[in-house]
Amino acid sequence: MRFRLIRLRFRRHWRQSQRQVEDLGSHAEQHLEENLVQRLEHLVPVRRFIIGWLALVCLLIGAVVVQNLSLSGYYQTLQTVPGGIYNEGLQGRFTTANPLFATTDADLTVSRLIFASLFQINGQGKLVGDLASDYSVDSRGTTYTIHLKPHLTWQDGRPLTSADVVFTYQTIQNPDAQSPLQNSWQGVTVSATDAQTVVFKLPDILASFPYNLTNGIVPQHLLANIPPTDLRSADFNTVHPIGAGPFAWGGIQVSGDGNPDTNQEQIALTSFAGYNGGQPKLQEFVVQAFADQTQLITAFQSGRLTALEGLEQVPSQLEHKASVVQHSLTLRAATMVFFKTSSGVLADQAVRQALVAGSNVPQIIAKLGYPTRAVREPLLEGQLGYDPTLTQADFNPIAAAQQLTSDGWVLGRDGLRTKAGQPLTFSLSVADEPDYHEVASQLQQQWRSLGVKLNVQYLDVTDFQSVLSNHSYDAILDGISIGVDPDVFIYWDSSQADIRSPERLNLSEWNNTTADAALEAGRTRLDPALRVIKYKPFLQAWQQDAPALGLYQPRVLYLTNGPVNGLTDQPITTVTDRLVNVQNWEIQQAKVTN
Repeated sequence: MRFRLIRLRFRRHWRQSQRQVEDLGSHAEQHLEENLVQRLEHLVPVRRFIIGWLALVCLLIGAVVVQNLSLSGYYQTLQTVPGGIYNEGLQGRFTTANPLFATTDADLTVSRLIFASLFQINGQGKLVGDLASDYSVDSRGTTYTIHLKPHLTWQDGRPLTSADVVFTYQTIQNPDAQSPLQNSWQGVTVSATDAQTVVFKLPDILASFPYNLTNGIVPQHLLANIPPTDLRSADFNTVHPIGAGPFAWGGIQVSGDGNPDTNQEQIALTSFAGYNGGQPKLQEFVVQAFADQTQLITAFQSGRLTALEGLEQVPSQLEHKASVVQHSLTLRAATMVFFKTSSGVLADQAVRQALVAGSNVPQIIAKLGYPTRAVREPLLEGQLGYDPTLTQADFNPIAAAQQLTSDGWVLGRDGLRTKAGQPLTFSLSVADEPDYHEVASQLQQQWRSLGVKLNVQYLDVTDFQSVLSNHSYDAILDGISIGVDPDVFIYWDSSQADIRSPERLNLSEWNNTTADAALEAGRTRLDPALRVIKYKPFLQAWQQDAPALGLYQPRVLYLTNGPVNGLTDQPITTVTDRLVNVQNWEIQQAKVTN
């Protein structure tokens, strides 16, 4: 009985549980119907709503990106940045990087890039320190003390000291070394008082002396053990020269068919981080020397060269090329016609004066086709001592003709002048170069109108140098380097016309005792104001005697494929002075945010 009751109770509970489960299922089904099935019909519009918002967000993001890209030009500019390889082409051959022996254009360029000097001449004509920090001169004006900058190093990591400077100049002075710089250093004593101080003692006062301290300094630790007689052929010069300049030797490669007339030389130089003037911004500087000018121009035209140096005029195929930038770097030099005053018709002062007055120099300069400055006296305009009241005679053909007539030169029916049966004719020796062709042609026409017959002799480089050295001419058209300092003693003092003179650069063979005294006095005074006074008699004598016809300051034509940041058209003293701030040049471009 008890068992039966338990069984009945169990069935009752089971049925109750079953009903509860059925109720829960019914409720769940109802909730599912209400909350899911019945709401599925709203899913489509919700999906469209979500997709619409997502599309709008993507559209906004895209618009922002496009706007940033389009507006980036307003916030970024194309500017030059450090880096890049600079390829400079020039005509000639490379023979040595050693500044004690460098003479060719390629030699001087490579030497200037590898080796540093005590001083440099900047674009404003000021003497600024390179290795040297400053200098002083004693009260007598014959002892110069140079102080080196601290922490100077050679490109091999060795310290550069005063011992290297002393070694350099004593080597130049040694006749066994046969340096072309030797003549400028005769009689000068060079010594060092400590590692940072060099002392130069001169036999006499020379105001222009500091401007002699611009040649490259060489390392004593690499060259001291080489006999001076062997220095010219030392491996140092062409295998691995070590300097302290902005670029270090990388290597040399010669290409071509073995013919020296067509070979090309590539001298690769790398940026020297230890340069005291600051590491160059260019990564490399490659000097490419071409034996053939046509190949040089072709390489530049094709874009293989960044720059081209050494041409007299812009080639016709480059004249209208938009990417080519022309730089005219005016030289501190003077192009003149030097009249040989010691013989022939040009020994007559009146003839020389008439030739000067009968020369239309402004017209000659205009025919050159590039901007330059006129040369109107033996000193350059703006130079210490230049006097605008003592220039050569202005163009006045009527006065020139009258002067010749007064001097006894009679104008004949053929339009030429004679005097006592002697014709007024002479020869002008000219280097076979485009600019000189134009100048000589103009002079020939201008002087012909005065009744003067001018015979022009165009000479190649070898013949011209022979005529120049031997003074075997009536008159010669040539350029002389003057520089910043007004010491022009070597060009006009009578001692420099003597055949025994080392250079014999008095090309006019002019002999004037007043001028000689003034030139000597001017170069031995350190006070600038006093120098101006001392040079005045020289300028007066030059104006009166007319030993030459001043024409213009020559230029260095430098072409670049595109702009070079840091390269400016400024006056230079030597051709290699184009490189005076090469450590600041930039050619690589990139967009930079302002």
